Amino acid sequence: MAGVDAGLPVAPGAWLGVMGGGQLGRMFCQSAQALGYRVAVLDPDESSPAGMVADRHIRAAYDDPQGLDTLGRLCAAVTTEFENVPADSLRHLARLCRTTPSGDAVAIAQDRVAEKAYLQASGVPVAAHAAVLRADDLDACPASLFPGILKTARLGYDGKGQVRVASREEARQAFESLKEVACVLESLQPLDYEISVVVARGLDGRMVTYPPSRNAHRDGILAVSAVDGAIAPAVADEARRHALRVAEHLDYHGVLCVEFFVLRDGSVIANEMAPRPHNSGHYTQDGCLVSQFEQQARVMAGLPLGVTDTLCPAAMLNLLGDLWFDHDGRQREPDWAGVLSVPGVRLHLYAKSEARPGRKMGHINILGATAAELHARIAQVAGVLGLPHA
Repeated sequence: MAGVDAGLPVAPGAWLGVMGGGQLGRMFCQSAQALGYRVAVLDPDESSPAGMVADRHIRAAYDDPQGLDTLGRLCAAVTTEFENVPADSLRHLARLCRTTPSGDAVAIAQDRVAEKAYLQASGVPVAAHAAVLRADDLDACPASLFPGILKTARLGYDGKGQVRVASREEARQAFESLKEVACVLESLQPLDYEISVVVARGLDGRMVTYPPSRNAHRDGILAVSAVDGAIAPAVADEARRHALRVAEHLDYHGVLCVEFFVLRDGSVIANEMAPRPHNSGHYTQDGCLVSQFEQQARVMAGLPLGVTDTLCPAAMLNLLGDLWFDHDGRQREPDWAGVLSVPGVRLHLYAKSEARPGRKMGHINILGATAAELHARIAQVAGVLGLPHA
């Protein structure tokens, strides 16, 4: 059994574990292996992207006691690649090995009601909101919350489980359409743009943040993240301070992403957090000396955190399964040769067996010596793939 320790470094050659077999787990495996660690993945899917590259794939459900015991006894440290892993499974693993982040921290990020409370308790502003646990709660919501967005408290991502409501009556209808599960009603904000900050907190409490990325979404799914100097320094500094407060207040260990709204008056309010590396931080793979995934492995192993400065302006372009279909619905392969002919481009595909509309199949990192060059290259890549670009 690896055992629980007080944070002593774990030498390369040891086993690190990850709960979840998706693309984030795959990229974590590759980064940890580059540092010399062996990686075990627990995931029920025999063809999961992370399981394909892991040194060992434990095929089991995320709450399977035998699978958890196998993972916890093999590994010196375990992490998660998605926030909806059962928090009790992480608590179980914590009795066997180092677990980052903790089950308690992940449980908070899984519930929007608890998440809002923790963000506010950290001293970080959020949108005016109210918990809606049953239909009657809507009658008590102040009129200032309309128009608003009704969001499911659990399991919502990429715009799913969210309904815009202009009135109390629309909110009642939306609550019914969402099967009357626990929700949060948030007031609509005078949004200018969205940003996110990836923060890493080590076992010793030391913290670092990556430069905030400015994010653009399409149909509720992140389309482009860019770090190009377009965010005002005061806004970027405030967002980084907020992200550090959240990580410290949670006593968080690992990589955490905090997403923010920047309002038209320049103020910054937190939207939500993800207790793991994040899509908007993929630019760090090629735009930084130490990526968010290597940072995750460093925290787990008790190693010093790496530098987070960007090497140059950088951006990430998401690749969804829609790209694998033409306008007539016939399947095709995107023009990768055309993409890779653009200077400063790195292609990252996730080896998923089936392309489906809206499914994340990969991403492209794009670098440029200047912001103007970066955006010219983004436009070139978007043109090759037939993507809209603004």
